[in-house]
Amino acid sequence: MRAIQITEFGGPEVLTLADLPDPAPADGLALVDVDSAGVNYADTHQAENSYLSATTLPLVPGTEVVGRLADGTRVAAFTMSGGYAQKALVHPAMTFPLPPAVGDAQALALMVQGLTAWHLLRTCSHLVPGESVVVHAAAGGVGTLAVQLAKKWGAGNVIAVASSPDKRRLALSLGADVAVAADPDSLKDALQQANANQKVDIVLEMVGGRTFTSSLAALAPFGRLVTFGMASREQTPAVAPGELMARSRSVIGFWLAHCFTRPELLQPQMAELLAMVEAGTLEPVVGGTYPLAEAHRAHEDLRSRASQGKLVLDCRG
Repeated sequence: MRAIQITEFGGPEVLTLADLPDPAPADGLALVDVDSAGVNYADTHQAENSYLSATTLPLVPGTEVVGRLADGTRVAAFTMSGGYAQKALVHPAMTFPLPPAVGDAQALALMVQGLTAWHLLRTCSHLVPGESVVVHAAAGGVGTLAVQLAKKWGAGNVIAVASSPDKRRLALSLGADVAVAADPDSLKDALQQANANQKVDIVLEMVGGRTFTSSLAALAPFGRLVTFGMASREQTPAVAPGELMARSRSVIGFWLAHCFTRPELLQPQMAELLAMVEAGTLEPVVGGTYPLAEAHRAHEDLRSRASQGKLVLDCRG
């Protein structure tokens, strides 16, 4: 099979096309013939070994695929690794049959990114109708879905943060009430101004560094900041417990990997997201589809902030 393999750590240049043996099913895993694979920002960290878990080489990256099982059933599935390939192994508990009306890229958008958005709002921040919600990287894979879900679930004011006018316009078209520039030095004031000069209730934060600090400063009493990424690759200053107590603020971390051993945190949520897409009430934004051999270009576009929505690899052919 053809696959993208990493044999040394680095940037997009370390993603190389290789001919590898087909993976052999074992330990209850099933083989999927992969049509499409999802690309996530976390993949860029894994390539340089800067992610939350250490990476062992050689590696075929990729954690989500759409393809067909041996019986022909079309599914979306988590792979844990090995997704950037024409064949991959998946666990039945992390496999989701797909309705015909949901396309490959739409389904992939719901996997890491859609489920993350669901848990950020429901499991972590416990969104209450009427609350204000700040969505960083609002034109990205998680952000475009989080903006829509926040509005659908009753947020009173959804504030999108994005790095360019085009991205801010996209966020507004998806339902954000206001959009502000991603400038960490003026972010605290911009967020409060966007919220009628009031501090905000919820921040979904995946940039880190100064953006994290400015977002925390804009948080209201009983507000919740959920951190789920470190896209800036800046060191984030430690938060003293006394600072949280003094304002009754919460900082919550989230990593979707902790749901992988608990199907009850994946299956119902994915079913709900698929139903919304099928009904036309949730719109995954697809930012681009790349040939498998050009996975490095997808990583370049992610790291340069040139992309919007979900990026997908076409693994056929």
